[in-house]
Parts: sequence; C-alpha cells; structure tokens
Amino acid sequence: MKIEICIGSSCHLRGSHEVIEKMTLLLKQYKVNAEIELCGSFCMDACSKGVSVRVDGEKVYHLKPDETEAFFQEEVLRRIQ
Repeated sequence: MKIEICIGSSCHLRGSHEVIEKMTLLLKQYKVNAEIELCGSFCMDACSKGVSVRVDGEKVYHLKPDETEAFFQEEVLRRIQ
C-alpha cells in the first residue's frame, strides 16, 4: 500500500508535518511499516480542505492532524487486514 501525504506549502501550513509524524508512529505501533510505503507528494488540488492524503493513488482524503489516528484505523488498517 502506498500513502502519499501532501507537503506543499498550503498543506504544510495545515499540519502535514504532524500528520506525517503521527502516521509514522502508527505504522510502527501496529507493526505494518513493512507493508506500507509512506511518501511525500506535492499539490493534489484540494488545498483548502486540509492536509491532502492519497491511498494507493485513489481518493484524496483531507485531514486535520488530530484526525490522523482515526483515518489510519478506518482507512489504512481496514485495507490490510
């Protein structure tokens, strides 16, 4: 699975660094870091809605840093279990 997190200027201001840090910790905590590629990306054309996150090149999700864990459990873990 590939998770792309926007690191463009608008998403950076909305907390992309925090989302990346939290996602990295969750990958380790759930021991799925070998199954998931976490990478940065630039603009996904949805800058006003939150930090843009794309899973396997599909739908773009818009997160606030405090929504990262719920997103991880609902969207990421669900796909690999």
